Amino acid sequence: MVAVLIGFASLYITNSLVKDLSLEERKKIELWAKAIREISNITDLADSSQNFAIVLEVLENNTTVPVLLTDENDSILSHMNIRPSRLQTQEDAQRMLSQMKSSKEPIVVTLIDGSKNIVYYKDSTTLVKLTYYPYVQLIVIILFIIASYYAFSHSRKAEQNRVWVGLAKETAHQLGTPTSSLLAWLELIRDSGIDPKLVANFEKDISRLEKVVDRFSKIGSSPSLRVTNLLTVIGSTVDYLRNRISSKISLTVQFNSAESIPVPINETLFEWVLENVIRNSVDAIQSTGEVTVSVIDNTQVVFIDITDTGKGIPRSHFKTVFQPGYTTKSRGWGLGLTLSKRIIEVYHNGKLFVNSSEVDKGTTFRIVLNKSHN
Repeated sequence: MVAVLIGFASLYITNSLVKDLSLEERKKIELWAKAIREISNITDLADSSQNFAIVLEVLENNTTVPVLLTDENDSILSHMNIRPSRLQTQEDAQRMLSQMKSSKEPIVVTLIDGSKNIVYYKDSTTLVKLTYYPYVQLIVIILFIIASYYAFSHSRKAEQNRVWVGLAKETAHQLGTPTSSLLAWLELIRDSGIDPKLVANFEKDISRLEKVVDRFSKIGSSPSLRVTNLLTVIGSTVDYLRNRISSKISLTVQFNSAESIPVPINETLFEWVLENVIRNSVDAIQSTGEVTVSVIDNTQVVFIDITDTGKGIPRSHFKTVFQPGYTTKSRGWGLGLTLSKRIIEVYHNGKLFVNSSEVDKGTTFRIVLNKSHN
């Protein structure tokens, strides 16, 4: 704000200075025109040698302001401070004359015989440069502000990323210790004669906890991508979630699970994305509804669409839903979609966005994955 105010102040002051200098140049040209008239009135050079010398000095002192002297018929009689190359042809001369006519009000010189000469002029090069200088200065200030804003924004984003990474690593570290202990307890429970079904469920929960730890540990690093059958991963994730959501909500897939679409992904992180997006779709459904996962296989990319029949998202919030902290639930941190977008776009070089949505009708999230390593 201060820089912009300084720029406008400079613009105002310079414009005032330009007006003053323009008046000074006008006076200089008027004096020059008066010298032309004086020369034409000198009849006895011997008696007026001193006056003639002064007049010549006045004429020669104009070294900056471009001037054209013409007769009443616009025939050019002489010129000063104009490059000869700009007056080589009649067309060039007339073009220069037209420019000067539109630039400044001409000065009429009445000679001793009653005829008239006309002096045309325009601003000097120095004055033209001074006129444009504050605009250039203002543009430089604006560019500096834009560059500063982007540098600050990048620095802030980098700081946020460090917080994300630190939080994820710390979470993985904190979960790792009790998970290891639970694995040891699992072995003891197996030997204690407890119902094998309970042991199996306990083992599944520990495996799930290990997967969560693995997910958080991969945030901030460069996870390896391995060519995997995408349909198998989606199918297993949907099967896992189907038993953990309300029976009033139908979770289906629209693809043939027997087919194969090989795509380079990190299976652990991609499953996390699917879970986050599908859970978000489930939460958008008030009571009963449907969530559908469909896959569109193109030549170079694969589209995964997660469509729900929930409350929908206003168009103005299509990008907001991916910002940290955005949530419509009474509980939750609003980080699921933010993490998912980061995983897809940073680690998989793909895209995650709201493909379409209508309020009170439903929403479709689209994941775009490349079928080859980039």
